[in-house]
Amino acid sequence: MRHQIAGYKLGRQKDARAGLRRTMVKQLFEHERIQTTRAKAMFIRGEAEELITLARRSGKGTDAEKVHARRLAAARLGDAVLVKKLFDEIAPRYENRNGGYTRVNKLGPRLGDSAEMVLIELVEE
Repeated sequence: MRHQIAGYKLGRQKDARAGLRRTMVKQLFEHERIQTTRAKAMFIRGEAEELITLARRSGKGTDAEKVHARRLAAARLGDAVLVKKLFDEIAPRYENRNGGYTRVNKLGPRLGDSAEMVLIELVEE
């Protein structure tokens, strides 16, 4: 029984899940919308929103707090270019928003295996 066990396993080992999460969050921030399955979208949604919140809140901190926030984001993303985009372009868009930075739109079943496909995108204000 999986009582009180949070998160999605997606039929993968821990390292494969971590790699999948990192890759998909990078793609979401790079392209600002991606098409994927519903389970994978729900899997990355929380991580993406946490990173945007981290970037948004660091804008009001001291210089040391700003550097610390960028290092935390770089540890999760692993890409300096995307960290710069996250902090300089994406986070300022949501300065007056308290959450809900992503939107998931249903697209219907995939033809091959009938997996529920969705479009996850960053909300535009």
